[in-house]
Amino acid sequence: MIKVVHTIDEVRKQVKEWRQEGASVGLVPTMGYLHEGHQSLIKRSVEDNDKTVVSVFVNPMQFGPAEDLDSYPRDLNADTKLCEATGADLIFNPEPEEMYKEGFCSFVDMNGPTAELCGKSRPIHFRGVCTVVSKLFNIVTPDRAYFGQKDAQQLSVIKRMVTDLNVPVEIVGCPIVRENDGLAKSSRNTYLNEEERKAALILSKTIFMAQKLVEEGMKDANELISVMKKNIESEPLAKIDYVQVVDFDSITVKDTIGANTLIAMAVYIGKTRLIDNFIVSGN
Repeated sequence: MIKVVHTIDEVRKQVKEWRQEGASVGLVPTMGYLHEGHQSLIKRSVEDNDKTVVSVFVNPMQFGPAEDLDSYPRDLNADTKLCEATGADLIFNPEPEEMYKEGFCSFVDMNGPTAELCGKSRPIHFRGVCTVVSKLFNIVTPDRAYFGQKDAQQLSVIKRMVTDLNVPVEIVGCPIVRENDGLAKSSRNTYLNEEERKAALILSKTIFMAQKLVEEGMKDANELISVMKKNIESEPLAKIDYVQVVDFDSITVKDTIGANTLIAMAVYIGKTRLIDNFIVSGN
């Protein structure tokens, strides 16, 4: 039976016991309401490590004042069943007061890779992400931590943070998991009504179209962005936040598409903000 704990001390006690047994530890940081995308991360961790910790914590620090902190979906019972079925060993589900004690005033921040993409419209977001993830690394002390490519900028930012701060953890990126019709799995998909759910397919359709154009030889980033925007704008319910072409490692804008280029978008379908992307491999 999987163990669910709510305090930092309980996590540290359990990890210490595992370490004394010589076990390796993987961490899958999540905000809960787990779906097949999260499950793929847990599966990978279970394959790679002796023990797997899944954190389930809706982190208030990464939400702006007008964002969906209060309405963000939560279901710890369902999360527990999924984690247990997938082979995880421990769920860490703290309250905000456990993670951020009274008077909390220390943050992990970053310049550069957080300036573009989601960082433009969500200026405090990555400070919250970096702070909570660094805390989780200090609490769990994992050998490896698992993040999905759907949040590609987050994956890049965490990799940079670990490098810059000499954190002894291997960051493992895992592929985007999609619904049968192509829509990237997201906890926020539950916000969509029937009409919006159909409209949301414009994201994955545009991504697949862009991938094909790049495979066929398109190298001009601005040309690709223009074609992608035009396609998204054909959907009346879609409102573009951004469509950008950047270097995956530095998240700096690129004019020419080549190896390690990230093509990413954020689009509002009604009031719901969804993201999707692909990374160009090869030359």
